[in-house]
Amino acid sequence: MIKSKLYYFWIVFNVIIWTMILGTLGVLGSIFEWKGRYMGWIVRSWAKIILKTSFIKFKVIGEENIKPDKHYFFAANHESEFDIPLVFASIKLQMVAVSKIELKNIPFLGWAMRAAGHIFVDRRNHSRALESMNKAKMSMARNPRSVIIFPEGTRSKNGEVLPFKKGGLVLAINLDMEVVPVGIKGTRLLLENKFTSNDDKLILKIGRPIKTSSLNYEDRNILAENVRNQVVELAKD
Repeated sequence: MIKSKLYYFWIVFNVIIWTMILGTLGVLGSIFEWKGRYMGWIVRSWAKIILKTSFIKFKVIGEENIKPDKHYFFAANHESEFDIPLVFASIKLQMVAVSKIELKNIPFLGWAMRAAGHIFVDRRNHSRALESMNKAKMSMARNPRSVIIFPEGTRSKNGEVLPFKKGGLVLAINLDMEVVPVGIKGTRLLLENKFTSNDDKLILKIGRPIKTSSLNYEDRNILAENVRNQVVELAKD
């Protein structure tokens, strides 16, 4: 019990310290580089350092399904807070997240996310959410990059993949971007201290891209169900 609590506090300490250090460097560096490439490198470094210093191993499966010179709309299941560093450490593309607006003003984290061009959505206000999506569409047209969303909208408490919300996937349709299903396994068990050995790894599986070029707004439910079904399969044991 004491060991697990100490490990948990060590993880929290790591996240806070490295977010402060690299977040500050990222914000300062982004003053001179508006496209977010430097900030993207900072975020990937942040993710890898947090996993490394927390003694967390991870494995990526399916990297061959994506091309390094393309931009994708990744959709993943959401098990815990550690999904974020796992995703950014695993996917070697310049990428931004669609996040809840509450994160925007958090010191260091929110500042860094804004500097990187992440997309903030007010899920409690439909008109503001639409406005955010329209701004995101214009931003992506000016400066294309990949996007990661967690369509469940919240973390699953029991590991079961929740129904997908459609808003983020509508943005993928509007941008004519291929949607890549991503399955995450192990982050919930990690924070619940249910790993059985030091050889246990977090696993991230990358599925095959789903084209959206022939889809429109009316197809959003079909797309959401299709993506969710594939995410469920990828997240299985």
